[in-house]
Amino acid sequence: MSNDEPPTQRVRFFSVNDLSIGWYIPRVAALAERFDPDDPPADTTDVLELHNVEQYLEHGFLPASYSDGQVASAKTRIPAIHSMVARHFSKITEANFADAVADVGDVYHGDLLDLLGRYGAYERCESSIVLPALSAVGVHLGQMLTSKKLVEAYGAEINKLLLAAPSNAEYLIRKHLQARGREDLHLPRSLTADDARALIERYIDSADANPNYVGLVATAKDLQEIGLDPKLRLRAKRRSEEITAAFFAENTGLRAGCEVFLSDDQDKPEVFELDTTEGWTARYTYSTAWLSATLDEASILNNFQHLFRFVDDSGLLVMPSYPAKLSVIERFMGTRGKQEYKVGVEFHATDMRTLLQTQAYNEFLDSKDTSLEEVFEWFFENYLATEFSAVGFSFSPSARGSSHVERVRHLFAEIESAAAQFTLFVNEGEVDRELLAVSANIVNYKETPSLLSDKYVYPTTGSDIDAILHLLFSDQSQLHYINDALTADTAAQLLIESHVSYDEFNDYQKPMLDFLIERDILQKTATRVQIASSAQFRVLAALFATTAANYYHLPEEGQAAVDAMVAKGWVTRRSSLLTEAEAAYFNYVLNAKDFSNGLNLRNRYLHGTQAERDRAGEHSRNYVIALRTAVALVLKINEDFCQADGMRGADPQATEAS
Repeated sequence: MSNDEPPTQRVRFFSVNDLSIGWYIPRVAALAERFDPDDPPADTTDVLELHNVEQYLEHGFLPASYSDGQVASAKTRIPAIHSMVARHFSKITEANFADAVADVGDVYHGDLLDLLGRYGAYERCESSIVLPALSAVGVHLGQMLTSKKLVEAYGAEINKLLLAAPSNAEYLIRKHLQARGREDLHLPRSLTADDARALIERYIDSADANPNYVGLVATAKDLQEIGLDPKLRLRAKRRSEEITAAFFAENTGLRAGCEVFLSDDQDKPEVFELDTTEGWTARYTYSTAWLSATLDEASILNNFQHLFRFVDDSGLLVMPSYPAKLSVIERFMGTRGKQEYKVGVEFHATDMRTLLQTQAYNEFLDSKDTSLEEVFEWFFENYLATEFSAVGFSFSPSARGSSHVERVRHLFAEIESAAAQFTLFVNEGEVDRELLAVSANIVNYKETPSLLSDKYVYPTTGSDIDAILHLLFSDQSQLHYINDALTADTAAQLLIESHVSYDEFNDYQKPMLDFLIERDILQKTATRVQIASSAQFRVLAALFATTAANYYHLPEEGQAAVDAMVAKGWVTRRSSLLTEAEAAYFNYVLNAKDFSNGLNLRNRYLHGTQAERDRAGEHSRNYVIALRTAVALVLKINEDFCQADGMRGADPQATEAS
């Protein structure tokens, strides 16, 4: 090869769906055609390339210009190539191991480790020969751990390498704690829980500890296999706080936040502005005149629903983290725990907004000698009985003048009691206080029932609905961009905002369009592609945005669309007070049932494990969170009663306390 000739791009097979397949096909064909089983290559790199060629042939990835005969002829070479690869690796011994692997580059390290194990090299060769030779060609410890046979053969030696450097703790964290981590990593059996814990401790204390991995340890659940317990989590938590403080001492970052004000001069109930002068600040200002004119209990709850927008138009809470609200970077990048509640920028913005709204409103009500907790008492003990003949509910407000820690502990207990009372009412038709007293005290928010049957609509995983929602609403859909003049954030937005004909779409997009047209999601007219049914579209939009739709908030056309989708197997209907996403949010805030990074506030306060002193207003902040959680539960219970009452003949759209 002359110095002017470009380097050879070796064939690599990644997967049947990899976009690189077309790039390699010409070389695959050339190598297959000139392969001579009587003159096999001696160089291991050449053998590894033919091993990849074999996989292309097995899947029929050959030039489109090939005739059926040429395809069949190429595939006849598969057994010979396979036998050649097997013979080559079966002949590797201690005597020739170093020479055999000497020139293998990074691109084939994975295949090298796999084939060495498959054909017994690790059983034939001592670790003192294999491990130094692999290290010499750049095979690092992380790659070695992907080979189960290598780790099993050289367990003691791999264990020694693993414990040699604190940074190797990242392999343990990736395998056991990180979502979409490295389940393919294999750890030696000789690695004890004590060894693993000691390694993680050294890593946490090291100067080069990655704050993302330290954070995973801090928020993970107990895991005996690596010695992860509350003491180790606390160590990681303190180290994480230390790293964060050191970072922001040198980096100011970008200012982003939310501000809530009350104005004595403002006529409109609410004024919103986005301040971008120094970063990004969402500012909400509320009229004290409006708030002063709406001091009755029903209006106070309605302000949370309509003025502060704690729920959307279909009665679903806005606080949960919905997958549709995560950006591309938040969905696919970052370091997340396996049991982590996935949140992003929009979740934090809504969380901050609703928390500040609750705090400001609660302080305003206090100034008017009105207690938000007493509003809850009115709702359960007066309103439900008067409006719906639901008697027997009780709610005890905190004693005025009690400390924040006492109020938080008391309010979380009352929230759980309210949920238990509602569950009993739905199941038994009444709140039997004696039955409540002897019933299990722990509330499962996922199973808290509804007064309505089959209340919520959910997509059926594995059905056509997955592709439909992706193609219409995902920012990763291939239908949202035709050219620079015809583009939008989503395909749905493009079709609504632009007049696009079928022929204007690119050829590669038309099969996807046909899929949606054949299923009556889209409609092709003589001049454009458009939404086939607005009622059906609104249901689909809700399923994508909040992972559920509220059946009884839909108009007749929407309910009919849902019924049709149920018949097709696209969606299912289930009954509960909270949607699955809402119940997950409650568990994130209140307990450690589902998530490693949950706030766990209910458990902390009811079990007496909260901090003894109020650090920087910790208890006062948690009291506001408790108030917001109680408001959310009250709004959901009210919506359920109103909808059930509507089904009995009242206004089906009534969702407000009156």
